[in-house]
Amino acid sequence: MKNTITNNLDLFISNKGIIKRGFTWHNSMTKRLAALIYTLENKTLDYENIERSHRLIKDNTGIFSSFKGSMSLCIATMLSLNNSKEQLFAEVLSVYDSLKKAKFRASDYLAVSAFLIAANTEKDNYTNTVERTKAFYNGMKKNSRLRTGEDDYIFAVMFALSDIEVITGTERMEQLYQRLKKEFKRAGGNSIQTLSQVLALGGKTDEALEHLLILRKVLKKRKIRMDKTYTLPALGVLSLLPLDGDSLADNLLEAQNYLRAQKGFGKFSVPEQELLLYSSALISVSYAKEMKGNVAASITNTITNIIIAQQVAIMIAAISASTAAAASSG
Repeated sequence: MKNTITNNLDLFISNKGIIKRGFTWHNSMTKRLAALIYTLENKTLDYENIERSHRLIKDNTGIFSSFKGSMSLCIATMLSLNNSKEQLFAEVLSVYDSLKKAKFRASDYLAVSAFLIAANTEKDNYTNTVERTKAFYNGMKKNSRLRTGEDDYIFAVMFALSDIEVITGTERMEQLYQRLKKEFKRAGGNSIQTLSQVLALGGKTDEALEHLLILRKVLKKRKIRMDKTYTLPALGVLSLLPLDGDSLADNLLEAQNYLRAQKGFGKFSVPEQELLLYSSALISVSYAKEMKGNVAASITNTITNIIIAQQVAIMIAAISASTAAAASSG
């Protein structure tokens, strides 16, 4: 396993240990996401800064605000990485209102979407980005109303922030979906849709699509199942990188074993598929950062945002499922 991957793993383990001591009422997966976000930025987690950012959110939003929902710690973590957090959060709230005026529904997904717009583009471009977000979302919904929902908000934003044309992007997503659904039907329509979004954002050609299928085959032979519901989009992220299947399998197995041996990463604490997500995320970023040039920098940023978007979607789904289960049992 490369030194850069080992360093990423060690930083993630350390960051998880730092965040563990606080935010008692927050889900453990949310804390691990906070640790991952700092690790993706190659930074040691700043607990006090996250706490200040969390307080800033509480002080500037109402009791029923989406910013106080499941993703409040995630947003506080991303906010804490900015040196002008008060100004940024004011702009996040403004973008959030613009998204609601564009008929997006208030939700955890929309709160994260507003943050991504405010943090990744200039203030003068907010209106245009919101309009492009709506256009991409409408295009997704036109192609399939049944499989498009609030969990697609974040990817609609990522497309809006890119230089991809709306018609070109939505058509490419649908073409990819139709090609991929036969290969990955057991993963479910939503995961296949996310995979098609990942590949379309990465500008993947049909030739590169074959790379995805080869990776899946090699990993499956090594008993690494990344073609399941939660991990399928992560396989798409890995396919954006110039990695051969055997090297990838070796790295994934070593990374998983390394994490599993650490305190707090046992089977009862972190399920296998979640562990695979962290391993693949840290490997993806390690390789992406070695690529050179402006295009490589863009790909690195795209991959980082894709990883966060994917983790957020999984987390919201898991938290919603556990809340529903608790309600039904009560």
